[in-house]
Amino acid sequence: MPSRTAYDAFTMSDIPTLRTDLAAAFRWAARLGMHESIANHFSVATNASGSQFLLNPVGSHFSRIRASDLLLLDANDPTTYGGENAPDPTAWHLHAALHSALPQARCILHTHMHNATVLCCLKDFEFLMLDQNACRFYGRIAYDRGYAGMALDADEGARVAALMGAGKSVLFMGNHGVIVVGPTVAQAFDELYYLEKACALQVSALATGRELALIPEAVARTACGQWNDYPTRFSELHFNALKTILNQQEPDYQA
Repeated sequence: MPSRTAYDAFTMSDIPTLRTDLAAAFRWAARLGMHESIANHFSVATNASGSQFLLNPVGSHFSRIRASDLLLLDANDPTTYGGENAPDPTAWHLHAALHSALPQARCILHTHMHNATVLCCLKDFEFLMLDQNACRFYGRIAYDRGYAGMALDADEGARVAALMGAGKSVLFMGNHGVIVVGPTVAQAFDELYYLEKACALQVSALATGRELALIPEAVARTACGQWNDYPTRFSELHFNALKTILNQQEPDYQA
């Protein structure tokens, strides 16, 4: 994963682009049914340390979020967590801790998307190397099997952050949902998209009750490397295509 300093110039000088990209991620998550009521949270860091970040405001539906709606928060300034326009407390405690602790967590996407959450509710479940999409996540998934309620204090955010070590981009949160992190909004959203696709296939395959044809570990490792070293800027091309559609159909997301 790139270091924090690799993003210094981009994150410090291009906050309007970060706002637009994150707003686009909200809109597409809603289109794909990955949202839940006015819950769930996406954020992106805007400085090198990760202490400052954009986050969706409390009470906003993913399908209506605009770039200008996003809150600019500072984990080192508690006043940004108070007042009339305060963020959701669970979002604050999780995202502030993750951005500050994890260099790979430039963008954080937390959802209760259906198929991934189904797998989070299976006892001792380990993500299966069942198809090509699943191989993308080989060795990059962490697990939280200690669900203890909502993240309403800073200790919970720190506990969750400690579970995601170097090289991990996904956290399966037992009885809860998932967290996906990435170095850019485009890469994090592409990960979220393919994770849910892989989870949907696993839920369907498990439902058949038939023996599963798992991909051998060595092949899964190779395929993961191929995903992550793909010869085109796959994630960015995908996300740019999604923004082109939004520009035509929902241009207000940029406002």
